[in-house]
Amino acid sequence: MSRITEARRDHIADEKFAFPKERKEPIHDAAHVRNAIARFGQVEGVTAAERDAAWGRIKSAAKKFNVEISGEPSGVKA
Repeated sequence: MSRITEARRDHIADEKFAFPKERKEPIHDAAHVRNAIARFGQVEGVTAAERDAAWGRIKSAAKKFNVEISGEPSGVKA
């Protein structure tokens, strides 16, 4: 996965982040979707509702980019 420069990250639309309000976990391509899945449990400073919504966005992005997800992370309402 290539690193995103700060300038490039600033140009990613809010809706292309799992946590758009915080602009955490970009999900604009398959590599970043995989990374968001792997690091999902490490995100701090978000509510349970934000976490549930973020997981929904990650699942949608995974489907779009044909990224396989096995199971649901703990603490997320299915």
